[in-house]
Amino acid sequence: MSAAVRPIAVEWLAEFYRYRELFFFLVWRDVKIRYKQTLLGALWAVLQPLAMMVVFTLLFSKIADIDSEGVPYQVFSYAAMVPWTFFEYAMPNASNSLISNSKLISKVYFPRAIIPAAAALSGTVDFFIASFILIFIMMFYHVPVQASLLLWPLFLLPLVVFTTALGMIFSSLNVKYRDIKYTIPFLVRIMLFLSPVIYGTGNLPEKYQKVLQLNPLVGIIDAFRASALPTRSIDWPLFGLACAVSVVLFMVAAVYFYKTEREFADII
Repeated sequence: MSAAVRPIAVEWLAEFYRYRELFFFLVWRDVKIRYKQTLLGALWAVLQPLAMMVVFTLLFSKIADIDSEGVPYQVFSYAAMVPWTFFEYAMPNASNSLISNSKLISKVYFPRAIIPAAAALSGTVDFFIASFILIFIMMFYHVPVQASLLLWPLFLLPLVVFTTALGMIFSSLNVKYRDIKYTIPFLVRIMLFLSPVIYGTGNLPEKYQKVLQLNPLVGIIDAFRASALPTRSIDWPLFGLACAVSVVLFMVAAVYFYKTEREFADII
């Protein structure tokens, strides 16, 4: 860690600890807002990846004949849809969090990074609900449930770090340039096709593999899927690369956010 980044990291950790109660309150508030006045409540956490699993099975397993690595495509796709759905919800939520909390920012001081971090972390409730359903899908399709599934919380950590990093960058840009919010859904759609959700990492074009693997979602989603499939093992070097890129991006995002957050109250 460079000398410039180290003081910022130490200061942030100290501030996050001092304002930890506010941080957890904002996480809980975002969770409650997500389910407030909804007809199906927490079922939405399951319906979205399930619906996408059905669509992907019809389009890519039956028509495009995507290789599902020796297991039913339903299990193959759902194991990737769980972490992808977390990213698909949490990244835009974190990116728009400063604008949606503008009144809070202009009234009282607290570490502004708490807002995108809390917005990203609030998606973990849906993540664990959908993860629990994966076990029943595997049992239904007679896929052995492995002990490696216990590693799912470990794989969630770099996913949260990567999502929070993007959330801090885009939320900061969103304060200055309000049209940034229109680019976020477009970016998420692109990331879907650049990540091994529909297909496996073995389907990545060989000449572009090293470049595409710099996308942390490649290593993270691949690790999630591999932990659920009895036909393959976890690619730890690829997962390690994803963790390293996520941490570097988070440090860059932290420095950028720290340098711009002082202007938020005036601009927002």
